Amino acid sequence: MEEVVLVANQRATGKSAARQARREGKVPAIVYGLGTDSEPVAVPGRELQHILSGPTGANTLINLDLSGRHELVLARQIQRHPVRRNLLHVDLIRVSRDVAVTAEVPVHLVGEAAGVRDGGILEQVIFTLSIEAKPGDLPPRIEIDVSALDIGDHLSVADLVMPPGVVTTQEAGEMVVHVTQPRGLALPEEIEAAEAAEAAEAAEAEAAEAGEGGGGGEGE
Repeated sequence: MEEVVLVANQRATGKSAARQARREGKVPAIVYGLGTDSEPVAVPGRELQHILSGPTGANTLINLDLSGRHELVLARQIQRHPVRRNLLHVDLIRVSRDVAVTAEVPVHLVGEAAGVRDGGILEQVIFTLSIEAKPGDLPPRIEIDVSALDIGDHLSVADLVMPPGVVTTQEAGEMVVHVTQPRGLALPEEIEAAEAAEAAEAAEAEAAEAGEGGGGGEGE
């Protein structure tokens, strides 16, 4: 995973210090984890927003520069203004390159399901997946190829192929995506059964007509 550098400045605690940091275009943050003391800091708001809006989002590995001292962190507990959506506060959790962390990653579907081409409806049930991996192995997303799914088929968590070094912590039986049959649309096997029944009825009718015709000829 890509690693970015973010410069942080130590700040005082309290609401007034947090407001002052925001007026300066910075985001109040707290750095904690790995059994060491927590540190109140402020980070550039525009740079942090750029990181969180990137392809790896909150799972971007951040090399936090604290006056030349570097901490490896991940952004968590991101608070935004309910209307303006600007960043208000963020927790920066210290991580170790060799220790797995938990994360939520988006689930992206790729390909066109075969069942959709037959008139089915593709429905995605899970949009984010809970995983564990070392910080450098966190993927930006989990991609699922749905091309082979016919009407009535589904994929559960157990069917997903995780990237190397990544495991999921969700229940194996949870459904991720399925192709449903629209109301009024017959399944292919139902269509085949109906056609076979019609063919059988037609054959019986022909046999009956032939029998009746043959009986009349013998009487003459």
